[in-house]
Amino acid sequence: MISRIAAARSSLRPSWAGRNYSLLTAAAVVTNLGSQGALIAAAFAVLQSGGDSTDVGVVAAARTLPLVLFLLVAGAVADRLPRHRVMVAANALSCVSQAVFGALVVTGNARLWEMVLLTALGGTGLAFFSPASEGMLMASVSGAQASRAFAVYRMAQNGAGIGGAALGGALVAVLGPGWVLVVDAVCFAVAAALRGLLQLDLSGPRDAAGSMLAQLREGWREFIGRPWLWSIVAQFSIVVAVVGAAESVYGPLVARDELGGAGPWGLALGAFGVGTVGGALLMVRWKPRRLLFAGTLCVFPLAMPSAALAVPLPVGPLAVVMFVSGVCIEVFGVAWVTTMHQEIPEEMFSRVSSYDWLGSIGLLPLATAVAGPAERAFGRSTALWSCAALVVLTTAAVLFVPDVRRLTRRTHEPAATPAAHPPPTTGMLAPEHTPTEPDPALPGEEPAVSGARRAGPADAGEPSGAAGRPPGTRT
Repeated sequence: MISRIAAARSSLRPSWAGRNYSLLTAAAVVTNLGSQGALIAAAFAVLQSGGDSTDVGVVAAARTLPLVLFLLVAGAVADRLPRHRVMVAANALSCVSQAVFGALVVTGNARLWEMVLLTALGGTGLAFFSPASEGMLMASVSGAQASRAFAVYRMAQNGAGIGGAALGGALVAVLGPGWVLVVDAVCFAVAAALRGLLQLDLSGPRDAAGSMLAQLREGWREFIGRPWLWSIVAQFSIVVAVVGAAESVYGPLVARDELGGAGPWGLALGAFGVGTVGGALLMVRWKPRRLLFAGTLCVFPLAMPSAALAVPLPVGPLAVVMFVSGVCIEVFGVAWVTTMHQEIPEEMFSRVSSYDWLGSIGLLPLATAVAGPAERAFGRSTALWSCAALVVLTTAAVLFVPDVRRLTRRTHEPAATPAAHPPPTTGMLAPEHTPTEPDPALPGEEPAVSGARRAGPADAGEPSGAAGRPPGTRT
């Protein structure tokens, strides 16, 4: 009977949605339900304890600083050890840190240094979780269906984020931030149990030969040998930093002073989540031929939320702005992770992902830490307008990289080859586009296809690449 039920459930899944993929998607849904509300709760826990914008920024920086310190080691570990075990251990650490954080806030005993320490422990868990999760996800789908699988994964993940942000904001207003942090701890425990069921034999062979330093060097050669990869990661080091400062520090402050508190800010973040679901749904059907060109054009609207907070707009128009930016970042996100899956060898997934994450979030601790002093020095509005301007300028700059404009989706994917041995044209240009051809004015795109064919992104985490989504959207 059990075997019949299992067979029936399996027949309901698409052929590309295997057991590992389904478990990863379910776990991402659970963690996003908790983590999106916890992001709001952590900021308001600091404010509730008497903290100011600088304190909010310090706590936000405490989450990202361990990422900078441990990501490279975590990527090498994930390519050496069973990835699902690394993910479970990381989730367990995050569960414990959030449970203690929540208990301290509920009892009214939370002090700033305790919140910083516990947030840093959660960031350490995220540092080891993210590269392992990226590698596991990319290894769980076939090349022929990768784009559709990534879009559906992100759609489920971000759909959970909608409810998590809206519910979290409401619960912070009604019950207080401490209970929202406790709920997040429970979600991490459930997700760890689901990820513990992942099948190792489907996650790809692990190569533990050689020193960890040698493996890190291999990952670096793979990363630096692809101009499209390191240039977009450099772009997102700025984009993620300024969007993170606006979201983690200025957003809650504007909500408190101008919008009415945590509830309206939760609704705005929920609108962003709705937009990401819409963007993922679009990418299930749409197949932009020049993946990174189309995706990069969609990064420009990420300047709009900072501008909307600078005005500031009422909650209704702000929600519209957040929705549009959610759609756009998801288009980029699906294009990014599809490109990574197409171009990066499987045995390098986690190491390249760790360089992606490290480069993309490297400036985030600094940005969140200085957001408060910048507000006092220049004013909140000026700081937010500067965030918007930096998004526009860095995104325009990356379009000067030829591979970003020309890299083309492959209909029939050959095995990815290491970047250490690229052909003269970097090995990533479509045959019909040589370096001497003029650049197209608009991204070449294939028409929308029927639902029978695949078409096609934070991970934040859940993980689909650090450059694939702004902070606050990973599990």
